[in-house]
Amino acid sequence: MKNIKIVIAILLILSIFMLQACSSVKTALSKDDATVMTVESNISMSDDSGNPPVNDSVQTVTFTFSEPLDPNTLSGAVTLYQMDAGGIAVNQKCVAKINPDNSKLLDINTENVEKFAEGKEYKIVLSNALKSTTGLALGKDFTGYFATNYVLNFAGNTPLNNTRSQIVVISDIHLGVSDAFAETQKNREALVNLLTQIKNSPNVAELVIAGDLLDGWFVPMDYVLPDSQSTFFDSVAANNESIIDAINAIITAGLIKVTYVPGNHDLLLTDADLEKILPGINQARGDVQGLGTYITGKNLEIVIEHGHKYNFFCAPDQISNRDITKNDSSVLPPGYFFTRIATSSVVEGHPSTTNTFPGVTADKKNASQFNYYLYYETWKGILTTLPVTESFSDKAIKTNIDGYKEPVSINDLLPQQNSKDGLIDVTLYKGVQDTWDKRQTLNGVKVKIPVDIAITQASTYSFTDEQAKAQFFDIDASKRIVVFGHTHGACVLPETNLKEQKTIYANAGTWIDDAQGYPTMTFVVITPPQSGSAIEIVNLYKYSLDNTFTQWGKGQAITN
Repeated sequence: MKNIKIVIAILLILSIFMLQACSSVKTALSKDDATVMTVESNISMSDDSGNPPVNDSVQTVTFTFSEPLDPNTLSGAVTLYQMDAGGIAVNQKCVAKINPDNSKLLDINTENVEKFAEGKEYKIVLSNALKSTTGLALGKDFTGYFATNYVLNFAGNTPLNNTRSQIVVISDIHLGVSDAFAETQKNREALVNLLTQIKNSPNVAELVIAGDLLDGWFVPMDYVLPDSQSTFFDSVAANNESIIDAINAIITAGLIKVTYVPGNHDLLLTDADLEKILPGINQARGDVQGLGTYITGKNLEIVIEHGHKYNFFCAPDQISNRDITKNDSSVLPPGYFFTRIATSSVVEGHPSTTNTFPGVTADKKNASQFNYYLYYETWKGILTTLPVTESFSDKAIKTNIDGYKEPVSINDLLPQQNSKDGLIDVTLYKGVQDTWDKRQTLNGVKVKIPVDIAITQASTYSFTDEQAKAQFFDIDASKRIVVFGHTHGACVLPETNLKEQKTIYANAGTWIDDAQGYPTMTFVVITPPQSGSAIEIVNLYKYSLDNTFTQWGKGQAITN
């Protein structure tokens, strides 16, 4: 469907795609000085053993010097090491040759002149005894570290010894209840094929579905909901039987642990509902309906969440509207109603509209009123971008969900300014700007986000991504890898923690049909340290309709 990514970006307050580019293939390794030689490598290298750049395939490491090299100084000047599981450098025999056609080039190979082994960290030391034909040296010994990536092969990867260790994370599949408006249709077959490859892989240990599997939000305003959400989700599963069958096949085989983490679009999906659809699936749920955190890895270093917990418009709301719903367990946030309106706008073809917005002005001296104004401006922006034919006063949004029984109008959701006292107020989500801190406490947010930032920055590109560092890396050194979904912005980004160790944030992206220029059909693969190695590697891949996949951007690695 057209403009789906735009819809999702606005109404879920998503961050758009950010893909971290690695440093240039040519990396300057020593200081430029007229009295010393300089050198560059053909692969990415680092002087930090805890941050080895990941190179996808290494056959030969070539150093380019600023001066021709004296072959008489080469003997003993190059040392190759492989870092073991304890981070100790173990000497490896190597072949080092000055290129006969260009004496500024120094080629380094393994002893057998084969590709450097996958999933390993290497250290190369160039001695200061290595000199140019004019007598210049490097000024000091050069030390460089690099890692080698795994080639993903679901049929079996020899360096993994056909053992099950890899963790695959997919997110935001958005299976819809009706193909009249569902976001994921043309990609369904490809997803079934990927799931089948995962099922048959001898290397995959875990499959994690990081939220928004069954979509309970993306339905038009006039959609008639059944009397129970369980019935609704059964219908979603029936409309996407091939995917549900493929997931069930993995669970039934019993060789791969399959885990579901709740998202905002399946906020009301209960553990019993999902167990009925996917019997035996592991569910990483917290104390709040619609939230969950999955922690895995040998050292419990990996955290996987959907990411909506930090979003003002999408996090469960256990406070608002309970005088209306008469339901002590209602949790739907404003984003649910955003989505219903936006879906209608898409179905209606983004129509022209005669609706006008009420005049609302900001009172910057009153924090509560000013935050109400910011909230109003968000609604105004969404309704301007996603117009509907229905009048703002029409009770156009059919509910019958989460305790809501009566139809709702857009005016019920849109803050208004009282002409008598000048105060901004609203019918639904009354005072939502004042309850944000309490809502964060109820939702278990560790580092509170100020309400004005939560409202205004939720739509910026990096807001959700930054929460990986704020909520995990900066407060818990044991967490080294964080994976979110929610934003649909697939990426793998290096970070640091409170101990200045390297950490990795990844977003698994989405499987909706049209991501408006951004990658779709993406997934993350985490490969933990293998025997004799200390590095853990995170890669992002993009699947294609021809059932092949390609690496998307550079992988990232951490060490124990």
